[in-house]
Amino acid sequence: MTLIVSIITAVHEPNVPFLAEAYDSVAAQELPAEWSWEWLVQEDGRSGAVAAALPKDDRISPGEGTKGGPGTARNLALGRASGSIVRVLDADDRLTTGAIGRDIAILDQRQEVGWTTTSVLDLMPDGTTVGWEHSDPPDGPLPPGLVLDYFRQNSYRLPVHPATLCIRRGLALALGGWMALPGGEDTGLLLAASAVSTGYFIGEPGLLYRKHPGQTTEQPGYRAGSEWAARMRLIEARALALQAGAGLRMP
Repeated sequence: MTLIVSIITAVHEPNVPFLAEAYDSVAAQELPAEWSWEWLVQEDGRSGAVAAALPKDDRISPGEGTKGGPGTARNLALGRASGSIVRVLDADDRLTTGAIGRDIAILDQRQEVGWTTTSVLDLMPDGTTVGWEHSDPPDGPLPPGLVLDYFRQNSYRLPVHPATLCIRRGLALALGGWMALPGGEDTGLLLAASAVSTGYFIGEPGLLYRKHPGQTTEQPGYRAGSEWAARMRLIEARALALQAGAGLRMP
């Protein structure tokens, strides 16, 4: 029986030109013999530009839907996923050699681990790479609550990068997938997973995180203002509620 890892990519039209490089990084992955991948590429909208830009490969599953932001697009893709584990890949980023194989190895060998993240290299416009701006945690398990505690104690910053999240599909579904937010939806899922399950940090870089003027996280106001604060408070509150078991029992 072939086991599947579902790679989920949300795309809006400005990032269509990056899809070719993203695909090359997916196609280059070498997986264990019993594993294969599917790439669920979900347009945030219905322009048709995303499907038209994708190469011919039976392992690619394009989709489109009502425009609602990356969280909505990822959830629509999650609804079509057939894999037992789900790996995030932003449209403008690239996987490193062996990244998916390392995710699979941890989740296959350690049944207590619900999700993994990896180290990241920033991919600069000139093609060079530099280390992520934060210090990585040690390679190894991330106990439940560790990432949430760091987030609360460090002005809503994270010790690991949410764009590298690989999570068991059942856990992602149980947590409701990505949050319905205009930004930070990936942080929301990461913190929710951290609140209820053990994670694992892989020290070898698993992602080239592209830095470019058009990326959402570089837009004015993304990390400032009342909306940003409201998003962070909601992300924190949901994770704390999950940690405490609130909402899981009738009053």
